[in-house]
Amino acid sequence: MIGRSRRDAGQAFPIYMMMVAGLLFLVFAFFAVGKAAALRNGAQGAADAAALAAAQQTREDFGAPFLASLPGNMLQQFLQVHEVTGCPAAQGLAAANQADIVSPGGCQPTRAGLYRDRITVNVKGRKPVNSSVLPGSEETRAKAKATAIVEFRCIRWKAFDFNDDGDQDLYIFPCGDAGVVKIEPSNPPPWSEVKKRLYDVRLVDN
Repeated sequence: MIGRSRRDAGQAFPIYMMMVAGLLFLVFAFFAVGKAAALRNGAQGAADAAALAAAQQTREDFGAPFLASLPGNMLQQFLQVHEVTGCPAAQGLAAANQADIVSPGGCQPTRAGLYRDRITVNVKGRKPVNSSVLPGSEETRAKAKATAIVEFRCIRWKAFDFNDDGDQDLYIFPCGDAGVVKIEPSNPPPWSEVKKRLYDVRLVDN
């Protein structure tokens, strides 16, 4: 009986070791999946931040040409033809969130109508998954994409030339929930005071 018990124990030991090895593999696999998901969320956060940074910088850069277009009543022309300049700001925010702007795609501005610009940013995280149970994960890095828009929300403005000299003296912009913005081209307010009321910046679905 004692010999049989020893033989049974000897036969059970390899099975036990296989079960332990299988459980360890599952633990490492779940850990790898969790790490990959965390890196993916981090990359998405970096993409969101980068897209918003590019859109906010574009809105900031609109200030000088926007205000310069008002005296000669050239605002409509500015809205139709302008540069989207904020992409250089995207890399800084991506880097701050452990990611980099990548190609193809990179940072792409596109027109989305007369009063709206879209900026789509593609990023890759800097940290690899690097799991022993996932072959090739040493070089696998999370990728993500985000899109932000810069939208002029005061589309039915009125311009007044009180002196009939060709120079506009007053603009009144009804800007929806942002209220009414009044701008005298000869003495415009600081762009920092009106930019958020004139232009909305937000993330949108890709």
